Amino acid sequence: MFDIKWIRENARAFDEGLKNRGLEPVSAKLLELDEARRRHLTKLQDAQSRRNAASKEIGKAKGAKDEALASKLMAEVAELKEVIQSGEEEERQLIHALEEALSVIPNTPREDVPVGADETENVEVRRVGAPPKFDFTAKQHFEIGEALGLMDFETAGKVSGARFVYLKGALARLERALGSFMLDLQTDTFGYSETNPPLLVRDDAAFGTGNLPKFAEDLFKTENGYWLIPTAEVSLTNMVREQILDEDALPMRLTAWTPCFRSEAGAAGRDTRGMIRQHQFSKVELVSITTPEQSLDEHERMTACAEEVLRRLGLAYRTVMLCTGDMGFASQRTYDIEVWLPGQDAYREISSCSVCGDFQARRMGARYRDKASKEVRFVHTLNGSGLAVGRTLVAVLENYQQADGSVIIPEVLQPYMGGITRIERPVG
Repeated sequence: MFDIKWIRENARAFDEGLKNRGLEPVSAKLLELDEARRRHLTKLQDAQSRRNAASKEIGKAKGAKDEALASKLMAEVAELKEVIQSGEEEERQLIHALEEALSVIPNTPREDVPVGADETENVEVRRVGAPPKFDFTAKQHFEIGEALGLMDFETAGKVSGARFVYLKGALARLERALGSFMLDLQTDTFGYSETNPPLLVRDDAAFGTGNLPKFAEDLFKTENGYWLIPTAEVSLTNMVREQILDEDALPMRLTAWTPCFRSEAGAAGRDTRGMIRQHQFSKVELVSITTPEQSLDEHERMTACAEEVLRRLGLAYRTVMLCTGDMGFASQRTYDIEVWLPGQDAYREISSCSVCGDFQARRMGARYRDKASKEVRFVHTLNGSGLAVGRTLVAVLENYQQADGSVIIPEVLQPYMGGITRIERPVG
């Protein structure tokens, strides 16, 4: 969320950033709301000053035995008290109106982000590995999984509806192996601290990361008011809400492997078959809390940590920088990592790594004390997938499929698979 003072001083840059996202300028509307708030505050302060002065004059009038003046002043003080009380309620309403307007405005992109309308204008940064070549027609993951008898969408549909799946036997174990491998890599090699966070959060936590109020329809909500997390980013980032951290504690790097829940309200008709876009899925999330000076280097580091998963799995991928029109709500700059899927003959997103600047920190009240100046400043926050476990399983199935319908287990996963090196259809 933006500081209205910054918008007052940088209205043109603010509107330009929104224009690059394909949005209309709103600084004039926001500054009008702010001006109304400030005018009202001045009016309240004047009323309070007059009340204080009149109260002192009452004592003087009584001391001079001027009861008529004292009575007049007492009536004025009583009237001013009512004016102030009603004015304070109006002030709360004006503040709420401004904060509500600010809360639905996305972050503005950094200057190095390519300007564009949608995903067709994203810019490829690098391409790693060569897609495999088969001497047979590559199948999609759901064709492979169903033929193995280990991926059951039909029963899941009866139990839960569309966009759910039962994974069975070796495929269930493969998903567990992938999650464990990713966690071990991020903690042991890259120094992220493993966390097992809550899956249910309050309104203010979802607000802090930018999921509320604008994206409520994309979330699942319980009847008693909790939100199911769409990603562990929400739980992990909010660990520092309403805190003042020591600079020596930064950068703070956190990771978690959790179920994630999304209603996919805006995805009607997209990826309706298979595991690409589901209501429930698991993901290894990466979150960093940094100083402003550290955040850009941390963004490159986080992206490299996510890419390393694909490198070790031997999967071809490309990394793209999202254009302004394709970025997430809280992001200043985002890299998407897209893995090659032979069954679709296309690269598909498997991770997004974003730097958010102080956008989320302001919503959460997350700050740190600068060691040199002792100044209290907002932290910067970053988040990324390291990786989406279900989509990685999809990529393994499609890239390691064999002509006979079996699937080879990548070497780095074999220690997690209890000696299984190939997944075949169970006998009997």
